Order: sequence, then structure tokens, then C-alpha cells
Amino acid sequence: MSLLVTDLLDLNEIDAKSIFDNVNHPWEVLSKINTFIFEYIKTLPNDFDNIGDDIWVGKGTTIEKSALIKGPAVIGYNCEIRHSAYIRGNVIIGNNVVVGNSTEVKNAILFNRVQIPHFNYVSDSVLGYKAHLGAGVITSNLKSDGTLVKVKFGYNTMETGLRKFGAIIGDFAEVGCNAVLNPGTILGKNSIVYPLCSVRGVIPENSIMKSASDIVLKKPGL
Repeated sequence: MSLLVTDLLDLNEIDAKSIFDNVNHPWEVLSKINTFIFEYIKTLPNDFDNIGDDIWVGKGTTIEKSALIKGPAVIGYNCEIRHSAYIRGNVIIGNNVVVGNSTEVKNAILFNRVQIPHFNYVSDSVLGYKAHLGAGVITSNLKSDGTLVKVKFGYNTMETGLRKFGAIIGDFAEVGCNAVLNPGTILGKNSIVYPLCSVRGVIPENSIMKSASDIVLKKPGL
């Protein structure tokens, strides 16, 4: 499976797609988000409102009173930022995205129509178009020994140079409730992870992960 940006993510589904210019692997943007946002906000159209320190929100987005947003952050059009959501800086959110109850997001990019609606933790991660996390899904972004995160696929490993790196979740991927995506996880497009799984390494596109030892290809039409 290729781990290139365009094999995992549809760049037409994020207005801030220029952050991926000259990038081969999607995790390379994680260290760029902060500086990119401060340049990107200079280009935003007039239907974005500055609602706080370095916080910009597009037309049609609703933010419930109990949500907390820290900049820098750009939130696109027609999003829902629900009760007790916590956006903790260095976040780019596309259009029609749901960030839900007690969900925390930090140093992340969410493509259009992502849903992270219930008790999720998304940090140092990129979620592709229409990716969906079930309740309680966690992207674990730091190894217990503090060493640099590597991406493991088959018998191979790829250095990322990152101490903090959660997951890259490809377009249309579905992750079941209370699954944990360990540091450096890559989910291919249209993949499914069953609830309660502990995920590590690369799950190929169009695959279903039932457990660490049971990963199968989807049947045609699924």
C-alpha cells in the first residue's frame, strides 16, 4: 500500500490544501500547521469571522456555549462544534464537520464532512474526507518511552522524525467505538476498524480490521 498523500486523501476536500504542497507523506504537515495557519488566515474570504485570538470561523458554523476554542484555529463553513468540545490550538477544520460532546482536538487537520461526535481524542493527526470515529475513539499520539514514532507496515518501518504523531485516517474510513489508534497508525481509504480494537501500523484501503490477527478485504459493494 502506498503511503503518499494523494493515495490516502482527496485534496479537493479541504480548502487549506496548500499545506500539502511539496509534501510526500501526510504526517509531514503536522509540524507545519501552526505557521501555516498564520499565513492562511490572510487569504480567508470575508464570510469568515474572527471570534477570538487567532480563531476564525466560516459562515453557517454553530458553536455551543460550553465549547472551548483556543487559537490558532480555522473552522470552515456549516460545522457543528457541540457541547463541551475542546479545540486546543493548531487546528484546521474543513466544511460540514462535527466536533462533538467532550471531544478534544489538538494539532490536527480535519477534512470536509469528518465526524468526531462523542468523547474522542484527536491529536497530531489528519482525518480525511468523511472519516468517522465512533464514540470513545482515541488517537494516541505519544509512545510510552517517548521515542520518535515510526510507521510500521509488514516487515518494514518508515521514520517520521516526530515525537508526537497520532494517526492518518484516509477518506471514508470508519473506526468503531472505543478503538485506540496507536502512534503512527495509518488507515487506508474506505477501511473499517471494529470496536475495541487496538490498532498499530498500516491498515490497507478497502479492508476490515476485526482484530490484530484478522484483517480482511471488503466484499464488493461494501
